[in-house]
Amino acid sequence: MTVSFGDCVFDGRTRELSRRGATVHVPPKVFRLLELLLAQRPAAVSKENLMEALWPGVFVAEGNLARLVAELRDTIGDDATAPRFVRTVPRFGYAFHGEVIENGGKAPGAKTPPSLYALVWGEREIALAEGEYVLGRDPDADIPVDHSSVSRHHARIVIDGTAARLEDLGSKNGTFLRNQRLEGSHPLRDGDPIRLGLVALVFRRFEPGVSTETVATTR
Repeated sequence: MTVSFGDCVFDGRTRELSRRGATVHVPPKVFRLLELLLAQRPAAVSKENLMEALWPGVFVAEGNLARLVAELRDTIGDDATAPRFVRTVPRFGYAFHGEVIENGGKAPGAKTPPSLYALVWGEREIALAEGEYVLGRDPDADIPVDHSSVSRHHARIVIDGTAARLEDLGSKNGTFLRNQRLEGSHPLRDGDPIRLGLVALVFRRFEPGVSTETVATTR
């Protein structure tokens, strides 16, 4: 499950949460709590079910769950006094509410902006809209790169508004940006050379109103 809400992107496949394009460190139980609430949205989940899922077979005080919820709210930029995402259901449990966009898609009725970004791979030009793209050898990756030097989930590009960032996903042979091995998340500029293992790509950014011929798209 990969969804976006507010300035956050939750990726259940890679077990990562990012805010404003940067990966956020999330303790395992906080991540699991968010995963449980997202999976059941907009339904409320009882405290008993949450505690059993988070601490299976172990008796814990209800205050532990309340502290975990407070930590989750702090992580995703929510506020208990005026919650945008995690709603407290009195005498029952918690629910995730608010607008959620699945798999990088757009909310119903939203206008799709023109693609201002692309990846050039040989003779292919892959258009990129706003959202998150996992690049890798896995056929189910957002941008499949079928080469033996590329890991199944090799790297990720995040397009957020007018900014684009690239990050390595723990690949074996490394992700290189401007001929430097990537560590962490870094902004992308027009014309930046990218290398996944031995596969060379170029990131392009186009100004509004400047047309480009798209040879192949992923979505």
